[in-house]
Amino acid sequence: MAVPARITLITLGVADLARATEFYRALGWEPTPYSSEEITFIQTSGSMLALFSTDELAADARLDPPGGAGFRGVTLAINLDSDDDVRRVLAEAEAAGATIVKPAERSQFFAGLDGYFTDPDGHAWEVAHNPDLPGG
Repeated sequence: MAVPARITLITLGVADLARATEFYRALGWEPTPYSSEEITFIQTSGSMLALFSTDELAADARLDPPGGAGFRGVTLAINLDSDDDVRRVLAEAEAAGATIVKPAERSQFFAGLDGYFTDPDGHAWEVAHNPDLPGG
């Protein structure tokens, strides 16, 4: 038997759950009824995003909490239908409180634009138009 090739839930460790929840709300992503005072669940296309205290998440996984706010070796990505959508979504993320760490520019890996923003906890999100992948 093989491990199923699917991602059901991605949990982001956050320093301040209320702040993180408000940031994602400002993106237009509403918490689900499964949410509580301890965790926020947001339904996305095909999977759920969860926001949970970094320290609690580390304890649950029996791992040490990450140190600092630098790159964590993981990015999340949203593939869009056009280059104009990439520019628009990056601007909307910035208006919601994101930090743009790479403005929209021609990708060196595919025929389209990509850029990156970080949320208030430093989680990196790529916003791309890769016409060779689903959703783009």
